[in-house]
Amino acid sequence: MGTPLKGLPALLKRIAKLRILVVGDIMLDRYIWGDATRISPEAPVPVIDVDRESWTAGGAGNVALNIAALGARCTVAGFIGDDDAGRKLTQTLADKGIATIATPGTGQTIVKTRIMVQRQQLCRIDRESPPGSYRFGAGHADDLLAKQIASSDAVILSDYAKGILDDDLVFRIAGLARTAGKLVALDPKPRRQLAFRDLDLITPNKKESLQLAGIELAPHAPYPAAEVCARLHQRYRTKHVVITLGEDGMLLSEGGRILKTIPTAAREVFDVSGAGDTSLAALVLALAGKADLETAAHFSNAAAGVVVGKIGTATVTPAELKAYVAHEA
Repeated sequence: MGTPLKGLPALLKRIAKLRILVVGDIMLDRYIWGDATRISPEAPVPVIDVDRESWTAGGAGNVALNIAALGARCTVAGFIGDDDAGRKLTQTLADKGIATIATPGTGQTIVKTRIMVQRQQLCRIDRESPPGSYRFGAGHADDLLAKQIASSDAVILSDYAKGILDDDLVFRIAGLARTAGKLVALDPKPRRQLAFRDLDLITPNKKESLQLAGIELAPHAPYPAAEVCARLHQRYRTKHVVITLGEDGMLLSEGGRILKTIPTAAREVFDVSGAGDTSLAALVLALAGKADLETAAHFSNAAAGVVVGKIGTATVTPAELKAYVAHEA
């Protein structure tokens, strides 16, 4: 891997002492597994013979699962409906020792159902309410989250553009975190156009970074890394920016300047579902565990490399990470 995870056991020990608060869009990821051996006589579509179903937490819930899997304690705050999906989601998180704070709202629990045929995703079915149904509102932040922020080592804002995070809530949580001296990170969705500023970390992918920077590229034009980093710092004054570049690795920036690009750690890619959540969780854990940005990025990169080798929304354990890094050394 080129650097730097010689201190991995010590870092994992520090991570095991951390507590992280995740605030954002929590979902239930449902998987229907089966096989297709014939075409329907009713329409030119495959007939799926269902073998089994499985569930896990998605979105901000998957960030929380990854934090717990790496050994830290976690609380996740977001909308969970008073419905069967909400109860299943709460139980899924509780089974992994994750506490939940159900925020106000009137919608249904967000459910993403993936139809899996021979380890391939055939289609996805989404159930959700309009964004206004999930709006939290800054007025509740002090009451529900201030104590959680004070007792946490870092706060992650996980935005899937479903409605929980808005300008007021992000501003309020960021202010509470800064007052308490806690690291605060955001995984942004540019279409939400959140007015954030002065955070410790943002983690856009390549497409999102261009949108956030207000840059439109001509087809096949090279990625303007230096310009993107400079504009992101000018617009948002974020201390660290880590841009995930897919197969090209991760771009690290600080103070608007490029620090380094590190290559991807993935050996085999079966499914990228939730890989961004893994990367974000690992990056924040490492930074909160007093790693420098480059070491944190290598740690995050390795964690994502493990997860994309699995099918479905998945997590990585310390044992898997140690084995992965040992193989790459």
